[in-house]
Amino acid sequence: MINLTENDKEGLQRILEYENATDRDPEHFSQFGWSWDTVRVWPATLNRLIQMGLLEVVSHSNSYRGMKLTPEGYAIAQSLGNPQAAEDEVPAIPDSLPEDIFQDIVGHEKIKKLLRAVVLAAKPVHVLLSGPPALAKSLFLLELERVLGSRAHWALGSAVSKAGLQEMLLEFRPYVLLIDELDKMDGRDQAALLSVMEGGGVSRTKVGRMADEKIECRVVATVNVLGKLPPELTSRFAVKQVRPYTSEEFKKVVEGVLQRREGMEESVALSIAQKLDGRIQDVRDAIRVARLVPQVGLEEAIMLLLG
Repeated sequence: MINLTENDKEGLQRILEYENATDRDPEHFSQFGWSWDTVRVWPATLNRLIQMGLLEVVSHSNSYRGMKLTPEGYAIAQSLGNPQAAEDEVPAIPDSLPEDIFQDIVGHEKIKKLLRAVVLAAKPVHVLLSGPPALAKSLFLLELERVLGSRAHWALGSAVSKAGLQEMLLEFRPYVLLIDELDKMDGRDQAALLSVMEGGGVSRTKVGRMADEKIECRVVATVNVLGKLPPELTSRFAVKQVRPYTSEEFKKVVEGVLQRREGMEESVALSIAQKLDGRIQDVRDAIRVARLVPQVGLEEAIMLLLG
């Protein structure tokens, strides 16, 4: 019997909705499939679905991995019911959080406790994690996305303006908005974010006129350079400094992430962590290396990505 997590179910529903709605040429779709960013499902969830035989990889290159549902995956996704939530449904406040939240993050206990309290608080409190690149900042966002599922929405600061922050909020109506690299967000979107954080107001055009809607969400963001943010925006956050990992902490984090997120054996995860210690501080680099190991081996993967 296949044991699906809530993230697995939500991922399958998003994929089914996309595959049923696509108007691509059937032959082209069969050959190239879709990529993770097209269906907005995190790669770790897709890897798990592939391992369970619910997804298949139909196209692969250095820059693209195309996938589609297997017949079994399609049938299971259909059995999960209607994937489209009510348009204006407000995500409910979680009653509790799983015990394993933040298990891949070593240390930073005060930040973990703060974020738990923020998610469960009845009214919004916003948190900004500050520090140089390649720390645990993004891992905190990944963990919140993992446990909150559709109640959280991830945004990359430099990419938000391609769609617009306001439209994103109106489409997804997140309970928690996760923003990575807030300092790279366009000034207009920062102004819109300020409005949301202050009173939850979002403007949209309806029948030729502007109408205000209210979206109450908590914002958890990361920033590399705190001084680049306008003071009025910074003041809306509880700012927490994230310190760099020690060598031993980094290896523990890499081992945990590769085993639990990427499904790697303990010995392989340990070997990768030891090889990368002292070379990088970004866990995302370790994930990229790990994904290439089955194709080219560890030494070659490190040379290709980090050499």
